[in-house]
Amino acid sequence: MTTARECAATWLDHLAVERGLSANTLSNYRRDVERYLTWLEAAGRSGLSDVSTPDVEAYVADLRRSGLAATSTGRALVVARGLHKFAVREGIVGVDVAAEVSPPQAGRHLPDTLSVTEVAQLLDAVPTDDLATPVDLRDKALLELLYGTGARISEVTGLLVDDLTDCDGILRITGKGGKQRLVPVGSKALEAADAYLVRARPAFARGKSHALLLNTRGGALSRQSAWAVLKTAAQRAGLDKEISPHTLRHSYATHLLEGGADVRVVQELLGHSSVTTTQIYTHVTAENLRQVWREAHPRA
Repeated sequence: MTTARECAATWLDHLAVERGLSANTLSNYRRDVERYLTWLEAAGRSGLSDVSTPDVEAYVADLRRSGLAATSTGRALVVARGLHKFAVREGIVGVDVAAEVSPPQAGRHLPDTLSVTEVAQLLDAVPTDDLATPVDLRDKALLELLYGTGARISEVTGLLVDDLTDCDGILRITGKGGKQRLVPVGSKALEAADAYLVRARPAFARGKSHALLLNTRGGALSRQSAWAVLKTAAQRAGLDKEISPHTLRHSYATHLLEGGADVRVVQELLGHSSVTTTQIYTHVTAENLRQVWREAHPRA
């Protein structure tokens, strides 16, 4: 009888040679395989033919009880499933006992939000007066657009100049999977973006990029650099909360809801998908979005 360890060694060789997995990925797989094999041996299961579906479920439950995060436990289950699937394909066992085992549900953790006052502190921490540098004006535009649209940081850094100059107060944002949505952008964000376009972007532009937000070398501003801008502004504002781009996105949604916006409209603005509400979203027009946003957003 092929032992579980022998099967695992053959599978890992297969992943390295046939699948061409990276050294780092293989290292992670080996770690999770070793954890699974050690658990099986402690449970008295020397071969995969000895393992049952309740065994795999118990393994997952033990990982969670040990304090392993749901996401890490889920990855460990993926590895266990891969091993069992390989064993079936190779004829080592007849049944894939791990196929129907569900990964643990990750607990939903909502990030910290900023109050309207704290958001104002953050946005006002970046100077825009006559002494403001081109970098200051760019950073102000970035932060105002993040909070003014609730967009993801990658969506804002992905904006082109033409997206803003022809927007007429409503941006067409391209989100995950290339899905587009219409999002109103308010006067504060437009003012900051206009000031950046007139007074700052020409200092960065090298004729190479059509991106709206540029770095000092003339290329598109990266997500990492945008994150650093937010961190610096938070320090300037004296905010001691843990702040990320998603903090602004979540604050945007929270402030809209507190201002009376319908949750379905907020979901549309954020670009969230929901099986039960997608049909409703199709009936939300651009003017509905604009009106609700104007009435509910603090900086409209």
